[in-house]
Amino acid sequence: MLKLERLTKRFGDRTAVDAASFEIDKPAMIGIIGRSGAGKSTLLRMMNRLIDSSEGMMTFEGREITNLKGAERRAWQSQCAMIFQQFNLVPRMDVVSNVLHGTLNRRSTLSTVFNLYPREDIHRAIEILDRLGIAEQAPKRAEALSGGQQQRVAIARALMQDPKIILADEPIASLDPMNAQVVMDTLRRIHEEDGRMIVCNLHTLDTARRYCDRVIGMRDGRIVFDGLPSQLTTGAARDIYGAGADFSEAATSTDIAALEREAEAAAI
Repeated sequence: MLKLERLTKRFGDRTAVDAASFEIDKPAMIGIIGRSGAGKSTLLRMMNRLIDSSEGMMTFEGREITNLKGAERRAWQSQCAMIFQQFNLVPRMDVVSNVLHGTLNRRSTLSTVFNLYPREDIHRAIEILDRLGIAEQAPKRAEALSGGQQQRVAIARALMQDPKIILADEPIASLDPMNAQVVMDTLRRIHEEDGRMIVCNLHTLDTARRYCDRVIGMRDGRIVFDGLPSQLTTGAARDIYGAGADFSEAATSTDIAALEREAEAAAI
């Protein structure tokens, strides 16, 4: 279904992603973990075609995606929606209009300029917001919402595209634990109810274990782990985060985040 073959990205003499290869043969919720700078975000941006790869190939349902240009590239980005850590909403615009931005790739320039939307699209946007538990926020400015609510608006915007794949780049990194759980519960429910593939960059092991069907671990741009959450042993965690990290099976997300910061400081 989705196949990456030695996908690589270089920025000058620095290799951010080094020959990443994996295959996802059916809709699943995939977690990509690793410390900051491991290459997770760059990998997702190549998959969405926000940036070009330096080498390698990606195919989806047998079609090569790596070299798409122009309208074909934009069509792929509609099928492969992206959710960002910082939400990427228009702060002064109302919530429902932010959600409707998920239709931009299929709208004319004239309708975009004058902010004109078909009635059925407006109704669908409100239905999606209702599904995510925030329909009452539809007329408010996005900037008036909490971080967790804003991230759900971003998820609603992605759903407005009716994508086959949702890529979520550290979707809970800016949220408190309660809102983080709401957002992850929402993504998991979308996967289960809609049968959509979700690939989610995450920072902590316990989140990956709890929500994902499969976990891919990255370190220094390379994939160093690819397996089931139950296979995320202490040894696997050290391969991902560094030999100096003292991980235990019962570690909390706070403990893990602290160890990750220590590992990053030691690497500088």
